[in-house]
Amino acid sequence: MPEHAHGTRSKPVITATAAELFVADIKASCDFFTQKLGFSVVFVYGEPPFYAQVRRDRGLLNLKHMDRPVIDPQLRDRESLLSADMGLDTHEEIEQLFHEFQAAGVTFFQALRKEPWGAQTFIVKDPDGNLLLFAGPGE
Repeated sequence: MPEHAHGTRSKPVITATAAELFVADIKASCDFFTQKLGFSVVFVYGEPPFYAQVRRDRGLLNLKHMDRPVIDPQLRDRESLLSADMGLDTHEEIEQLFHEFQAAGVTFFQALRKEPWGAQTFIVKDPDGNLLLFAGPGE
């Protein structure tokens, strides 16, 4: 029988994604994300902690403890290897967020700029060297 004969079926919708960042110290990373970037801690797991999740609005980041860097730091910086990409809806929001982070003393890998394809972006470098892209419309 056709699907419509039994009623409409909706397609499953993915409503959130979470990047996984590799970090040396879960507590220090949670402190950075909450104190500098305005995230809140969703959970911290393990004793001692080896996994956590932080959230800001609908943006989720998983933090996994690693004893040593997983990605070569020079390669990451040279190739701008991003660990996460987070989007904002408006031109005003991306600028406001950049200024908020600037006032909090955040280290930027790349300052706010307009990209050739029209978006405005900036990249934050967390204490473990993870590169976090924030993007929004150029206008």
